[in-house]
Amino acid sequence: MRGIICEQIGTFRYATDLPEPILGQDEAVIEIKRVGICGTDLHAYQGNQPFFEYPRILGHELAGIVTKISNQDQGILPGDQVTIVPYLHCNHCIACRSGRPNCCMQLQVLGVHVDGGLCERIKVPISHLLKSEGLSLDHTAMIEPLAIGAHAVRRSGICEGTEVLVIGGGPIGLGVMTLAKEAGANVIAMDVNKERLDFCRSWAKVNHTINAADEDLLEQLSKLTAGALMPIVIDATGNITSMTNAFNYTAHGGTLLYVGLVKGNITFNDPEFHKRELTIMGSRNATREDFAHVIKTISTGRINLDQYITHRASLEEMANLFDEWLEPESKVIKAVVEL
Repeated sequence: MRGIICEQIGTFRYATDLPEPILGQDEAVIEIKRVGICGTDLHAYQGNQPFFEYPRILGHELAGIVTKISNQDQGILPGDQVTIVPYLHCNHCIACRSGRPNCCMQLQVLGVHVDGGLCERIKVPISHLLKSEGLSLDHTAMIEPLAIGAHAVRRSGICEGTEVLVIGGGPIGLGVMTLAKEAGANVIAMDVNKERLDFCRSWAKVNHTINAADEDLLEQLSKLTAGALMPIVIDATGNITSMTNAFNYTAHGGTLLYVGLVKGNITFNDPEFHKRELTIMGSRNATREDFAHVIKTISTGRINLDQYITHRASLEEMANLFDEWLEPESKVIKAVVEL
């Protein structure tokens, strides 16, 4: 079986001798057709992804076809096109018992803690499959990154008329923006890249944009909010400076939510934190409900995923193109590997 192995920092190996998955109880074998490349994969390749060990087969934004299944009790049959919820949880810990398997104490994420989908076939629990009837394979592979955004939007309590600042115009930040807009929010996008901000306006239809490199960005925010700053701030950068500065943009009584992950400590001024009575939240992964919400939203046709996907390659080509995709000059929004 063919696949790509990230053997160590900065090194991929194209393999043709990977073992075939062996079907177990309550499992299905999926023939992978599309793999989205995300920040987790980039960070793993560069050596700054937490919870990661080498060697590892990357890939958790997946679209495929069921080839084998141990039982059909959940309505999934061979031949069905599916997306995969790549977060394998224990079902027993306090998080799982409280309905939050996305932050399970023993969580294993495909492509991070265990091998992922940058190969021809994988096996997964049937419970982690959702059918994507009516969606293309490309769009099916985009369900997972958008579900990350959907979870952040749901967790932050965004609703009709909410004022939201989303920091970071990468794929996850863009997903947060467009799903916040779907929820009826007024969204301000912040990034240091002018072209990304232009894309936030044209694709995610944000209400305003602010360049984080502007010296007067706080003044701009103050003008947009009549001096109150933002009731909800969501940082999707995975950048420690940005995540620290995000405290400065949050209103009194506001919520600061981190969907981006950084390897390190974030500090803040405690008197200012208490004065504003801020709520600080983390948003990790997504739930099956978030996946279902995204499938329904994509089905409406209101999200243009053909513009969201900017680069693609075959499995054989990917290893040679990955370094290029890391360069700002490549202008990657979302890259997809085709099998």
